[in-house]
Amino acid sequence: MHIAEGFLPPEWCLFWYAFSLPFIIYGAWKVKKEVEKNPKSKSLLAISAGFIFVLSALKIPSVTGSCSHPTGTGIAVILFGPVITAFLSFIVLLYQALLLAHGGITTLGANTAAMGIIAPFFSFFVYKIVKKYSVAASFFAAAATADLTTYIVTSFQLALAFPSTAGFEGVISSMYVFVAIFAVTQIPIAVIEAFLALALLKNVVRYEVVTA
Repeated sequence: MHIAEGFLPPEWCLFWYAFSLPFIIYGAWKVKKEVEKNPKSKSLLAISAGFIFVLSALKIPSVTGSCSHPTGTGIAVILFGPVITAFLSFIVLLYQALLLAHGGITTLGANTAAMGIIAPFFSFFVYKIVKKYSVAASFFAAAATADLTTYIVTSFQLALAFPSTAGFEGVISSMYVFVAIFAVTQIPIAVIEAFLALALLKNVVRYEVVTA
């Protein structure tokens, strides 16, 4: 899920921009190196970015008038790793903020941190572990983890900005509320997204476009 324009206090907007910027810059450099090393990877980068754009642009009504959506980052994580995923996610989120009024410029750093940086790193970790036992299961697990971790991190970001009371206990209390609200729609969305990612990645592997 994206945090809407103007929803976060200015200090948290700046904090998440500062957090995300190094990953975005490094990710851009990694994309450049990837294309130089393997020009054919341009098509897979485009597919990965397109998958993120289409899925994360979906707005599915949730409880209390909010919206949930898939993230689509699992594909990029598996094909290129979490750093390149950070850059692709940033580009997608920027376009969505400018063209679709989905997310926002002030919250771009926070949305990139949740969907494009923290969640993909967790997803990649899960992918590497599960891959030792089953490639297909690792595809599914990575996509589901990317989706669920995004919504957990976003809940934490909102709780930091709007704690129920002062102190760490107030943050945890608020996070529990946000997690509970979005779990209603986000858990089934994560399962559906994982099946979509699994189907796409199986075709990629089958046609030997990339080595899994």
